[in-house]
Amino acid sequence: MTLISHSPKTPFVRRLTLTDFRSYAQADCVIETKLVALMGENGAGKTNILEALSMYSPGRGLRRAELTECARHAGAGGYAVSIQLETDGVVTQLGHGMSPEGERRFRIDRAPISSARAFADHLRVLWLTPAMDGLFSGSAGERRRFLDRLTLGVDADHGPRISRMERALRNRNKLLEAGVGDRSWLDAAENEIASLGVAVAAGRRETVLRLSAIVAEGKEGPFPWAEIAIEGEIENMLAHQSALVVEERFRELLAASRKRDAAAGRTLTGPQTSDLAVRHGPKNAAARDCSTGEQKALLMGLTIAHARLVAAMTDRAPLLLLDEVAAHFDPQRREALFFELETLGGQVWMSGADPALFASLANRADRLQAIEGQIRRIP
Repeated sequence: MTLISHSPKTPFVRRLTLTDFRSYAQADCVIETKLVALMGENGAGKTNILEALSMYSPGRGLRRAELTECARHAGAGGYAVSIQLETDGVVTQLGHGMSPEGERRFRIDRAPISSARAFADHLRVLWLTPAMDGLFSGSAGERRRFLDRLTLGVDADHGPRISRMERALRNRNKLLEAGVGDRSWLDAAENEIASLGVAVAAGRRETVLRLSAIVAEGKEGPFPWAEIAIEGEIENMLAHQSALVVEERFRELLAASRKRDAAAGRTLTGPQTSDLAVRHGPKNAAARDCSTGEQKALLMGLTIAHARLVAAMTDRAPLLLLDEVAAHFDPQRREALFFELETLGGQVWMSGADPALFASLANRADRLQAIEGQIRRIP
């Protein structure tokens, strides 16, 4: 991974069209500015719009929903989302959707593509949602998914590696459960796990190191800076040994733990057990021990730092989606947040139920209202 020294490209969503997506039978809106404020009552469909945009990233979007949940209940069974993306004067049309038969579809300039991975050459999407508020006090699995989203933002191939590693782990678990006598089957499964696991751990570790450097550069910002580190056996080994040495050691650990893992019903060693440790830098306290407000401010600071890292490493400012974020902060910090977002370079979509939260953006943002399955522009 190499940092880009010149100004990154700035992709902007200029038009968004929804067909039978969630609460929208048909919606079409044109965007003119860098900041977009979505307003509307709870349940009006603000998050649905952000979710539609988040699905231009590999995976299932910010809600991690099944595709069938995204199709409008009164619709034909499928859905379609289309955006016109302008990047430094060049317009590209990106589309994703699902057929009535349940087949997921992706298109670039109306030509079919195999997966959302190809969108990464045009657009990187990051998000922050209320569901992430309990990240620091939640489970290690939630923080691991968050870490993988951070890594995916700078390395579009990280997601497929995670998927292949998880499939290999499931295969090994089945072999252990079945008590397969032929050791060659287990050897093959463990070779694959070791290779993929080291690649996954290396990607996570490099992302954390580079993100820590970005955080260190912005300690004087309006949000508290975070100390981040990975707690994981494989990641720790990579700090002192080459990937080839760690891969061989990982294979040895897997072979030696077959009996233990068979009894547990899962593989107990590897990146699938790692955790992300976060501390409140100014207070020198574990993030999980901080107040709710402090945790939200930490998470916001990390999100902004990650957006800067993505822009630096991919030569493309990301699209940032912030669901119900402004209500968390007092007016002074909210204005500081808006200023930070304006300096990021990329487009930012925010949602909020209270129009007063975005009053200061009247001349600086597109203000849209979600109401009755429509998106209306607020003068």
